[in-house]
Formats: sequence, C-alpha cells, structure tokens
Amino acid sequence: MLDQPMRSAILLLREQGHSIRAIARVLKVSRDTVRLVLHIGSPEVPDIARPEKAEAHKQEILELLPACKGNLIRVHEKLLDRGAGLSYPALTGFCRRHGIGFEPRRPSGQYHFDPGEEMQHDTSPHRVRIGEKVLLLQDASLVLCHSRMLFHQYYPTFNRFWCKVFLTEALQFFGGACSRCMIDNTHVVVQQGTGAAMIAVPEMVAFGERFGFVFRAHEKGDANRSARVERPFDHIENNFLAGREFRDWQDLNQQARAWCETVNATRKRSLQTSPRELFLQERTRLKPLPIWVPTVYQLHHRIVDVEGYVSVQNNRYSAPYGLIGRRVEVRETKERIEIFDGHREVATHAKVLEPLSQRVTQAAHRPARGQGRSKTSPCPEEVALLGAEPRLQDYLAAFRSRHPGRVLRMLRRLLGMLRDYPREPLLAAIRTALTYGMFDLDRLDPMVLKQIARDYFVLEPGVDDEEDGHEG
Repeated sequence: MLDQPMRSAILLLREQGHSIRAIARVLKVSRDTVRLVLHIGSPEVPDIARPEKAEAHKQEILELLPACKGNLIRVHEKLLDRGAGLSYPALTGFCRRHGIGFEPRRPSGQYHFDPGEEMQHDTSPHRVRIGEKVLLLQDASLVLCHSRMLFHQYYPTFNRFWCKVFLTEALQFFGGACSRCMIDNTHVVVQQGTGAAMIAVPEMVAFGERFGFVFRAHEKGDANRSARVERPFDHIENNFLAGREFRDWQDLNQQARAWCETVNATRKRSLQTSPRELFLQERTRLKPLPIWVPTVYQLHHRIVDVEGYVSVQNNRYSAPYGLIGRRVEVRETKERIEIFDGHREVATHAKVLEPLSQRVTQAAHRPARGQGRSKTSPCPEEVALLGAEPRLQDYLAAFRSRHPGRVLRMLRRLLGMLRDYPREPLLAAIRTALTYGMFDLDRLDPMVLKQIARDYFVLEPGVDDEEDGHEG
C-alpha cells in the first residue's frame, strides 16, 4: 500500500500534465496503482476494513474480563472452552485496538529543580557477596535533584534508626541539605496518608527540622516523580557490584563512597557536564549543617543477666559483673554498643551487624581467676544494707536461717523499703516481726504503714477508738 507522500506525488505529477505511463515509470509503481490513486483523488490513505475474528465475541469478552480480573489469558481459555476459534494474539490485538482492558499510555513529563530545592531518597534490595557469604542487603541512596550528586550505602535492614544514620552520613557527605526530601510512601517515614496527604512520623519530622528540610511523598503510581533516585539503582547493581569483592561491611561501604566520588566526577551526556561541576553552584543554596551533629543511636533498656550480658539484636555483649541484675541503658549506634549505668558509660563494644547469636566479651568485665566472690562472703546487696543500717543484722541472720534460698530477694526488698520509709517506724516494725518470728515481707509493709499512720498523720478525734471497736 502506498503511503501518503507517494499518493501526493502521483496527484501532483498528474496536475502537471504527465501521463500515467510516465508517472508509473518515474515512481516505479504499476499503472493500475496510479489509476487507482487518481480515481480516489485524495492523498489520504484509506482504511482497510478487515473482518476480525474476535468481533463476534466482543460481548463475551466484555463479560469475561471483569470475572477473570483483567487476565486475558484466562479470557482466552474461557472462550476456547465455549468453542471460539480464536488465537491469543488475535484476542490481544482486538482488545488493544478497541481499548478493552488497556489504558492508553500517557506521555512522561519533565521536572525542573532549582539548586537546593529538592533531594530524593529511596532504597533497593541487592544481593551482595561479603567474604564467603551472599547477603540480601538494603541499598539506601540519596540524590540532589539539580546537580544529580549521588550518595549510597548498604545496611542489613532499613528502619527509622538506619534511615537517620544514612541521611546523617549523606548530608555530611554533601555538606548540607535541600529544603525538601522526596520519598516514596514508606512506613519508615510515613505515619498515615499518601502523596500530598502524607503525615510523617513525629520522630522523623524532628529529625528533618534538625537539618532544615521537610519530608514529602509522591503520589502512588507516579514513578516518574522519583526518577532521579530510582534510575541510579540499576547502574549501582550492574556497575558497582559487578566484579568487586568486599572483606566486610566497612570495606563495602568505603568502596561505595569511593565509587560515588568517581561517578559524581564523570561527565554525563544529558547534563553536558559532570554532577560535581553542577554541585559547585548548588552547594551555596543548600541548608548548612548544624554546628553540632549528634551521633544517631537507638535506645534500649536491658537488665544484665546472670551471665553478665545484655542482648541487642540477637547478639550478647558483656557488662561489668558488678551490674548483674541491674537495669542499664544501652545505646546502639551504627558501629558501637554503649552501655550506661545511669549517666556513666561502663562499657563499649564494636557492633556485630549480623544477628548470629554471638557473644562479645571483654576480659575486664569478668573477675580475675581466683578473685571472684566467695560463696561464704556477703553479697553486695547485704553489704549495702548493713552499711546503711547495721541494726538489721539480727533480722538478716534470722531470715537466712529460716529461708536460706530467698535471701537475695529479701535483701533487695529491704533496700527498697529502707529508701522509701522513715527509718524509726521501719526499725520498730522489724523488731516486732523479729520478736514474733514473722519473716513475710508482705506482712511487714502494713506494720510499717501503721506505725507511720500513728506518728506522721493527724487523725480526727475518735478515729482510733472506732477502729479499735471494729477490730474488737
């Protein structure tokens, strides 16, 4: 079939007075074709009405498509079961031409970003070989939209803690932040809503305020909106990871940082320059970093177990043996595990990133061989209790002889009572309990409170008499 320019040429040559034979010879077409075009008299290419096999089954297709959840393969199988002599390509071609089950493609737009206006953040899972193991890791990436400057790092998982660790490192790498950070609708940042109606988690809002930016989420299905950060993931997987070997996590992320430096200095054809050169202009428009950037840590509260360890992310880290049974504060940073007793740091360990139920022990946290506490020597709780109130020695000796297996629990309970109650009413109640052989501390509490009520509270006249009357 002749196209429109050829048909226009035939009509033009005929208007100039050339014969059909001459037109056919010059354009190398048959004379019948020239006569047909002249008969039609228009350069428009006529539509050829060809019968379609699927036309007879159009109503059935429209009925089956919703029932088969838009799957044309199942629609074709249903039609064959009903006796239709129709191939699958004929069905898909018919549906495409008539807009059945197909949405027309929309042209993609362009986004223009001023210097310092927006940065985009996202993650992608990659399989990485570290040593002899192949691990599924999360690759976190941040891109400055104007200059296309790229920074990426790998983490074992990705939650709010690791998100703050990564963004802190990325902003320090760039030396500042854009005023807006575009993300997908991830639960790491999003508390509720999607797109423009997204409400960020207060923890992440406060983190953004520290660096002077706000989080924004693109609409669902609008993948082009985050193309600046989505596009480099394929390059990272097929260029950075290809042919490289990594000894450990530190080596992996150091090589990733060095690779970013190389890529950012490479000239891009779409930009007609390198991201590094464009960054010289954008850097002056970034939000400056605060004068002090605190270390990102995740807070845990743990009780040192009987073996002298605290558990963090399925790994166990030693604490000084004198803290056994005590509640401590554990701060988990990117590379360290820090243990605090109150405001005092008592231990620090290199963090184990793989949860393999490992034990990390420091020799200083264990008593030297032969210098441990003797079984006959008093425990620290007893020393503290007698140091605070030596008059309790007789009660402790009587309790130990009556209940030898419950001494430690009783000592801790008495220490709490010694801190909470006035001294003299407590000692008076303990003397009474010792006289009558009462060693149930649950009964000791009401006795102390009764002493306190008589000595420390002003009662109305007659109250004691009424109580005594009821008791009698």
